Amino acid sequence: MAPLPIPLFGTMNLIDSARNHPFIVAQDPRRPFSRLEHCVVAIGNFDGVHRGHAAVIGHATRLAKSLNRPSAVLTFEPHPADYFAGRSVLFRLTPESEKGRALAALGLDGMIVLRFDAALAELSAEAFVSDVLIKRIGIAAAVIGYDFHFGKARQGTPAFLVDTGERYGFAVEVVERVAADASGSLVAVSSTAIRKALEAGDVKTAADLLGRPWRVMGTIIAGEQLGRTLGFPTANMRLDLSCRLAHGIYAVRAAVDGSLFDAVASFGRRPTFDNGPPLLEIFLFGFAGDLYGKTMEVMFVDWIRSEIKFEKPADLVVQMHKDAAMAQQVLSK
Repeated sequence: MAPLPIPLFGTMNLIDSARNHPFIVAQDPRRPFSRLEHCVVAIGNFDGVHRGHAAVIGHATRLAKSLNRPSAVLTFEPHPADYFAGRSVLFRLTPESEKGRALAALGLDGMIVLRFDAALAELSAEAFVSDVLIKRIGIAAAVIGYDFHFGKARQGTPAFLVDTGERYGFAVEVVERVAADASGSLVAVSSTAIRKALEAGDVKTAADLLGRPWRVMGTIIAGEQLGRTLGFPTANMRLDLSCRLAHGIYAVRAAVDGSLFDAVASFGRRPTFDNGPPLLEIFLFGFAGDLYGKTMEVMFVDWIRSEIKFEKPADLVVQMHKDAAMAQQVLSK
């Protein structure tokens, strides 16, 4: 399936979802948006849209269908952790531009994005319900995870929301934790666990927790064409500044212009040459052509090795051939 258009913050956008009807992105609405009014909302940050998030969202879409109501996610930008720190501190698994795409694929009717600012941060839990959920969103029901907290100083608990919903006349359903493994371990799927896995280069564990390979999307930019001189012409992409993926070599798959390619990718600072800003460099197997300016989606399948500095470029070329062979072997399975 072709990549979904990326919503722009501050506008009302329509995204073609897998169900062939518009996916609505309501940015900081002051009153209920007509096509999402009386909706069932799944509430949370949903960074990563992982298996735990999917359980909450799936519960919301099923409840909405039973009530004959639209379904939506209520989320927040910037992430509260970044807001309270006053700067970008969080490794975003799904940057703002990507979250809508990931959510649209889960059968929702829309996404409501509230700007997290001083006014929202100061709202009490009671005021969040009355001023946001009732007046601004006009919800019919809410679905939350077992660990969801809201309002000033995170005073609002799942139990509080259930009780408040009874007073205001909307249903609240709480979804229990999703275990990180099939054995039902006490460890829950979490965005934090996924971040730690990616920071260690463990993209396989990250994929298990996400329920799909971790992926990034961006525009292919012109580089210094070092790969071309080494016999490995690469497509180059800058990742989100918050990205803390371990520097190294990965087996990946890349989607561009409606085609999917096996590939090997390097993410790092190119210590053999310039030790510059982090860059994702992707070598597509069996591709020849110009990709500059095109949008590419890269899915991380497995780790090959750490980024290291070579004494001379010829030594790097020898290793690059080994890396490519290893990536092809991994991807063939």
